[in-house]
Amino acid sequence: MERKYKGQSILAFPCDYTVVDIETNGLDSGTCEIIEVSALKYRNEVLQDSFSTLIKPTRRINWYITNLTGITDEMVKYAPDIVEAMQEFYGFIGKDILIGHNVNFDVNFLYDNLWIHNGLILDNSFVDTLRLARKALPQLTNHKQTTIAEYYGIATDGSHRALRDCEICNACYLNLKRELLK
Repeated sequence: MERKYKGQSILAFPCDYTVVDIETNGLDSGTCEIIEVSALKYRNEVLQDSFSTLIKPTRRINWYITNLTGITDEMVKYAPDIVEAMQEFYGFIGKDILIGHNVNFDVNFLYDNLWIHNGLILDNSFVDTLRLARKALPQLTNHKQTTIAEYYGIATDGSHRALRDCEICNACYLNLKRELLK
C-alpha cells in the first residue's frame, strides 16, 4: 500500500508528544492485524492522559504471539473491533508528534488500518527512539527497547504489552534526550 500522506520521521526532542505502541498478530500490515493499541499523551514531558484497548481480530491469535504478549483469544473475545478502536485512537492522538521504538512499524500498521477501516489519514510526524539510541549508544550490542531500558536502569517487566511498552519507551526517550542534548 502506498502511504502518500504518511507523516515524516523527524529527529527532534519535543516536550509535547504522544507515545504509541501496538501489538499485532504478525509482521505484515497487509495481512496481519492489530490486537492492542496504546498511547500516552505528554505535555511538557508530564503524563496527561492515556489510551489503551485490546482489539478483536478476525482470526485466532497464534501461539507465538500469545507466548510473546500474553494476549489470548479469550482476552480479545469482547474487545472492540478495529473500526471502533482506530476511531478512538485517532481522536486521542490528534495532531501530536508521535514517539515510539522502531515506530515506523507501528505507524505503517496504524496508517493502513486508519485508511482502510475509517477513511482517515495518519499524517502525524514521528520520532523513533531506535534512531536516537543508535546515535546516543553506539556501544550497545543491539538497540532493542529492553536493552536500552536495561542500560538506563529502567524496569522492563511487562514488556510486549502496548501500554507498558509506551511507559518504557517514554523513560528511554527522556534518557536519550538528555544524553543527546549534553
